Amino acid sequence: MKHIYFTILFLFSAASMMFAAPLAVQADSAYNKEDYSTAVRLYHQAIEADGVSPEVCYNLANAYYRIGRPGRAVIYYERALALDPSMHDARTNLEFVNTRILDRPEDDSSFLGNLHRSISSWMSADAWAWTAFALFVIILGCVAVYIFSGNIILRKAGFFGGFIMLFVFAYVLVIASGTASAYDDYSRAVVVVPTANMATTPGVSTSKNAKIIPVHEGTRVEIMDSMAIPGDAVPMWYDVKINNSTRAWVKSTDIERI
Repeated sequence: MKHIYFTILFLFSAASMMFAAPLAVQADSAYNKEDYSTAVRLYHQAIEADGVSPEVCYNLANAYYRIGRPGRAVIYYERALALDPSMHDARTNLEFVNTRILDRPEDDSSFLGNLHRSISSWMSADAWAWTAFALFVIILGCVAVYIFSGNIILRKAGFFGGFIMLFVFAYVLVIASGTASAYDDYSRAVVVVPTANMATTPGVSTSKNAKIIPVHEGTRVEIMDSMAIPGDAVPMWYDVKINNSTRAWVKSTDIERI
């Protein structure tokens, strides 16, 4: 009888520990068991309960890709990178998913723009902020050398070194600010339905002469404007730009903001 009691107590404790485990841990377990739909549900619950984190966004993106939802995978890879631009695995997986998307975006960015994005991905926003603080201390040191040193060579080094560090400091501040605000940039969005029909005019009952542009899941768009049409079945229409050139209207239900 005593053995039965302890067995029941052990099973009850094990079950309690399982249900008390963090939701993210439960989601990881479901993912490792290849139960990706359950993993998606648990990762969303983890975000609602514990807040967003780059690791959970990354894992959720992986799970979405496994269940054949590349659009939502792109969204959560992008969110992971917005929180931590230095997450190499998220960037690698995002590039891989992009090769599987039917409507690949045109790369019309300049060399300097690509270089800036590459440098920004080296560290997180906090790390860039600490780098800016360290550069500020170095600038103060250069100023002190210039003011108090009696050596001409050291004074010149302090002056020119401080001048150069001031430009580097300003650039690092720009990177830190841009990296910190990336997650709050709600103009970027991704198509989350298999095919979204974008029209030159908003509204379900568009004219027969209206041009229809079909785009597929995973396509990135930039939201330029929005409009609600009274009596329309769609709650909101978005004026979006594709590939920095083509503009059209799309249902709000067909895209999701990053």
